[in-house]
Amino acid sequence: MRPLSFAVAALAVIALVVGQQIGNAGTIGMGVIGLLLAFVTFRAPSLAFFLRIFCAVFGIEYVLFGGAALLGQTGLWPTDTGIPAFPTSLPTTVGVFSILVYAISFVPVIAKIARLASPYFESQQTTTANLWPIGPFQIRLGTLAVALFVFLIVLNQVQVGITLRLSFFNRDMYDALQNKDAAAFWYQLFWVFCIWAGIWVVSNLIEMFANYTLLIRWRRFMAEEYNARWLGRGTHYRIALAGTVDNPDQRIAEDTRSFVNSTYGFALPLLTQISTLVSFSIILWNINVAFNLPGTNIAIPGYIFWVAFLYAAAATWLTHLIGRPLIGLEFEQERREANFRFSLARLREYSEQIALMSGERTERVHLSQRFGEIVENFYRLVWRRLKLTTFTLSYNQVSVVLPYMILAPYYFAGTITLGVMMQVAGAFDRVQTALSFIINSYSSIASYLASIARLTSFEHEIEKARDDAADATMRRERIGESEISLSETVLELPNGQPIVRIGELDLGKARSTLVVGPSGSGKSTMFRAIAGIWPFGSGKVGIQADAEIMLLPQRPYLPQGSLRAALAYPAEAEAYGEAEIREAMEKVRLGHLADRLDEVDLWGQRLSGGEQQRLAVARALLAKPDWLFLDEATASLDEKLEVEIYDAISRELPDTRIVSIGHRSALRGMHEAIVTMEPNDDGTFTPRETSKAAAEA
Repeated sequence: MRPLSFAVAALAVIALVVGQQIGNAGTIGMGVIGLLLAFVTFRAPSLAFFLRIFCAVFGIEYVLFGGAALLGQTGLWPTDTGIPAFPTSLPTTVGVFSILVYAISFVPVIAKIARLASPYFESQQTTTANLWPIGPFQIRLGTLAVALFVFLIVLNQVQVGITLRLSFFNRDMYDALQNKDAAAFWYQLFWVFCIWAGIWVVSNLIEMFANYTLLIRWRRFMAEEYNARWLGRGTHYRIALAGTVDNPDQRIAEDTRSFVNSTYGFALPLLTQISTLVSFSIILWNINVAFNLPGTNIAIPGYIFWVAFLYAAAATWLTHLIGRPLIGLEFEQERREANFRFSLARLREYSEQIALMSGERTERVHLSQRFGEIVENFYRLVWRRLKLTTFTLSYNQVSVVLPYMILAPYYFAGTITLGVMMQVAGAFDRVQTALSFIINSYSSIASYLASIARLTSFEHEIEKARDDAADATMRRERIGESEISLSETVLELPNGQPIVRIGELDLGKARSTLVVGPSGSGKSTMFRAIAGIWPFGSGKVGIQADAEIMLLPQRPYLPQGSLRAALAYPAEAEAYGEAEIREAMEKVRLGHLADRLDEVDLWGQRLSGGEQQRLAVARALLAKPDWLFLDEATASLDEKLEVEIYDAISRELPDTRIVSIGHRSALRGMHEAIVTMEPNDDGTFTPRETSKAAAEA
């Protein structure tokens, strides 16, 4: 960016010198804008990468278009090419664009958008692109993203140029009709319109393909990035415990899609509208229509332009006043819709329990209440949108006839031709449409801002969960062999209330240890602290160096997919051989399912609670961890089967240390040591080692 800023500054100085020599105000203006652009380009590295792309494109265009314009001003432009020299307004326009980008970078919402968008364009990942006629090739994802985005920016500007050229076709065709010049009419129709319209169609098809390619890759990147950050280091669990983020699934699935589509859908169309505004404003400004201030001889330059500008500016301000409440309403609607979807998903997950308890009536009431909340906010949205739509429809209808009302007296007086009138009416429509971009997009902008707010708050909570984990006073440290210990540890509930106090506890003294105690005494919480996912509390958890730890909860998680994938989890489905899996299933009494390994089903609903727990034990037999923690992981089994499963664990995992939570007396005879959660005077519990004989007595 720095070399580009020097090139812009050099061209700006040359433009000022040439403008002074030939006395051309447009060239001098180009030089002044160029100096400002040079400063902006020099400062561009401080901007978010997404905004830097725009600054770089506009800086390069200023140098190219400005150099061509100076050649035309000095008479050095090669006229034999048939291509007219570039006007100085073109580099001036792109310079203004870049300055505007720098100025709006300080607007908080623009800064948020740029921060959310930039990681994709800076990505160092390698991806495969397929470009005809080159074929597949490897490229850095960020490089491909920038190339596609820059291509689309330039293509949009080319389309504005084509539209501008067609406006002159419109003028010349109507003049030919007015003059009854058949030759000129057919020439304009076939040799001007058909060629440029064909180019415009082809450019739109190319834009569509490049657009879809950019959007789907961008969305995939954002979804994977948020998934990685949300699932990394137990962040999803800490966020769920804190309860500060509703429906993270919706934020990843829906809000990333909305953000990507809306960012592109506003960035490039807005750029197109600004290009259209500048280009067609020049036409309006240069129309020779005299208008004096009432009661004076003072002429207003660019009268038609100022009418369009003030008309659209006043309408934009009124639109903002009417539509501002939509932003909060859109945010609330998305939240209520997500809550309703979550309730439906939860009902499907617990359908068996609900059916067994005949809870359908209660569930219908709850779902009706959830949907009632949606309807209540929806009517608020409808009422606000009705107000906004009433205004925007009225505004757009008046816009159709306003330019003709202004220009008709000049046409009937013979001041302007029919072609000029039609060109000016078209240019007026283009200018007011460009100025009305916010008016016509206000509902979409409100939804866009709601998505930005949801993603920003989601990112904030992810970072907060990570920071809390990093700042936590509870530490996990790698220590000596065959040992897991807790020392000077206090475990707390999310509200800060202490539940477990541990002075010193070594779980490595016996090969198998049973933890017993009343419900609510913190047994499972202690297991979570050892696993490193419980963030509330202080102290030190010492973990055997390089130990592989597996914790089986009372209710196992069965991922979507095949039974083989469920058995191999958290490894991939192909991690274990066919014989290994079948042998493990036989040892946990699941042999009757061995022929259904590759069957895809909702196994969490198809298998009974006891089958699910035995499946989880089969995972442990396959993984062979150094430490196996069972948090009432066999509670759904009858005592005889429970004994058989523990015998299988002990026999098949001779090098694994086992720590269990359980209440059945039969478990005591299957463990070498007992740890009892004993109550303290302050309502907390402390785990203390108890001899097995004393425990049995």
